[in-house]
Amino acid sequence: QVQLVESGGGLVQAGGSLRLSCAVSGRTFSTGAMGWFRQAPGKERELVAAISHVGSIYHANSVKGRFTISRDSAKRTSFLQMNSLKPADKAVYYCQVDSRFVRTAREYAYWGQGTQVTVSS
Repeated sequence: QVQLVESGGGLVQAGGSLRLSCAVSGRTFSTGAMGWFRQAPGKERELVAAISHVGSIYHANSVKGRFTISRDSAKRTSFLQMNSLKPADKAVYYCQVDSRFVRTAREYAYWGQGTQVTVSS
């Protein structure tokens, strides 16, 4: 079974930055695609950013220009650089892996513990 371990969250002031990391281990066929989701209290888990197996990058409109996803495929690690953080970015952030494309949250049965991001105004 695949293990996903997210880290790097914390408490920052609005306008600040954080860099999240995701380490993938265990039994997985491929980490060709990697992505980051977030879930705020009372809201559905949403896709924030993703990289496909061919390197196509997606960022949600709400984070475009502020967040940047990257990965180190050899180390099976992905990163989410978050700049100009806003109170609306407060959520638990989760990473995910897939073979070609990151799909919607409901299609994944397994998740890591996530990492909490809190932004004070």
